[in-house]
Amino acid sequence: MKLLKEQLAINYENIAKQLPKDTLSTMSQATLDLKKLDIENIATKTNAIAPEFNLINHKNEDKSLKEYLDNGVIILSFYRGGWCPYCNLELRALQQLLPEIEKTGTKLVAISPEVPDQSISTHEMNHLTFDILYDQGNKVAKQFGLVFKLPEVLRPIYDNFGINIPDHNGDNTFELPIPATYVINQQGKIIYHFIDPDYTIRSEPSEIVKIIKNTSLCIN
Repeated sequence: MKLLKEQLAINYENIAKQLPKDTLSTMSQATLDLKKLDIENIATKTNAIAPEFNLINHKNEDKSLKEYLDNGVIILSFYRGGWCPYCNLELRALQQLLPEIEKTGTKLVAISPEVPDQSISTHEMNHLTFDILYDQGNKVAKQFGLVFKLPEVLRPIYDNFGINIPDHNGDNTFELPIPATYVINQQGKIIYHFIDPDYTIRSEPSEIVKIIKNTSLCIN
């Protein structure tokens, strides 16, 4: 089984080959501009207390951070949406390691600004068995300091890809979360974080498994 970073790199190479040079250049520049916002250093990080939240999952069930933490450690994965191929690769990679994750008493939860109907499609398409939470208006992502606005220069490019962000998110803000992964212990303290403004780079699931296996805070 290839590492997630290898799958992401292959996906990027395949997409890059199909894109006009000016489109690829515009997308690359947008990523560089996003890095300049320094969100990864401003956002909530390791040793901070995770913001409490109450959201609905893809089954329209009420869920809260407290509820998850009452049962053990939680891995919280913020992703942009099911329209993002890199997000889908990450979700599938996490799903593959879910049995190992759950053996430690840890819960895996994904969170996205997509409306429930879109989350259901993402859940079914990737054959996921963990919760996807609907973060309406990126409220929780904002609490974690992860939100940015999709640049106007990228919007026609996304339209050409058939990606309608307002339709997916149910609003016209064009706000998205930077993909991020957190491991939160039962006291609500973040014991690991991964944030990168380059959406083609994600936390390696196998490394997350090592972290939760090595921490004495996991349930055996």
